[in-house]
Amino acid sequence: MKKTIGLVLLICTALGASAQDASIRKLQTESLRTIKKDVTDTSQKPWKTGGIYNFSVGQGSLSNWAAGGEDFSFSAATALNLFAFLKHSRTSWDNVMNINFGYINTSSLGGRKNDDRIDIVSKYGYALNKKLNLSSLINFRTQLLNGYTYTETAKDTFTKNFSSAFLSPAYALISQGLDYKPGKGLSIFISPVTSRWVIVMDDSLSARGEYGVTPGEHSLNQLGAFATVNYTTAFNKFITYKGRLDLFSNYKNNPLNTDLYMTNVVSAKLGKIVHLSWNLDMIYDDDVKLFGDDGNSPALQLKSIFGVGLQVKI
Repeated sequence: MKKTIGLVLLICTALGASAQDASIRKLQTESLRTIKKDVTDTSQKPWKTGGIYNFSVGQGSLSNWAAGGEDFSFSAATALNLFAFLKHSRTSWDNVMNINFGYINTSSLGGRKNDDRIDIVSKYGYALNKKLNLSSLINFRTQLLNGYTYTETAKDTFTKNFSSAFLSPAYALISQGLDYKPGKGLSIFISPVTSRWVIVMDDSLSARGEYGVTPGEHSLNQLGAFATVNYTTAFNKFITYKGRLDLFSNYKNNPLNTDLYMTNVVSAKLGKIVHLSWNLDMIYDDDVKLFGDDGNSPALQLKSIFGVGLQVKI
């Protein structure tokens, strides 16, 4: 009897030891396994935001200079460019705001602005395929301060004529069309049906019927076709180009006289925050009749600004 009890105890002890060894081996195996990361824990931000701020100045002076010129000149230019892009599944929403202002002062002509622009573009699109989007576009463009044209009445004598102000003019555009993106940095938006409002809030400019509005009215609605081309490229790690071309044809009045708005910016990086830039803008609006010998004709408007200054990324 004692031998039987002893044999049972021995068997139980052996089985317990064997089970314990198996548990220890299992724990050791699990502790050596590589822990895999859960890819669902990582998330991408749908919004991409940022911007660039530029500031540049220039100064010149002459004394007893036989070739002639301005005795003193000073110029300053600043630009703020902000963007917010949303990309989610097959939808995209691009928002851009550009604010530019420039000032120049010379000894003969005094102080005047040479750049003044607020430009906001918002475009929402749904991808039909990899290159073509069905998109809706909204654009608003105006200026900050009063503007003047200058007519030379005698040698070195100019008459200042009030020509623009905040919301005078302003352009608000709503368009539905197709946005074609054949490659990186290039976007071509075309719409056969676009509504554009020309706004002139200043009473004196409205009374004169400037910018195509009926005298005494403060706005004018135009229906037409619209196209905009945006292109950005980097020639190398130092030099970049950014351009935009807007075309609008008014179905209601002289549709072949297409309005043009074009901006070109070439930027060269000279240091971490020092850059060189050249801006060339062109505008033709058949309703802006402030030019010519009679001061009552449209014309191609050109503006070129070259400067060296600071550039800070936001």
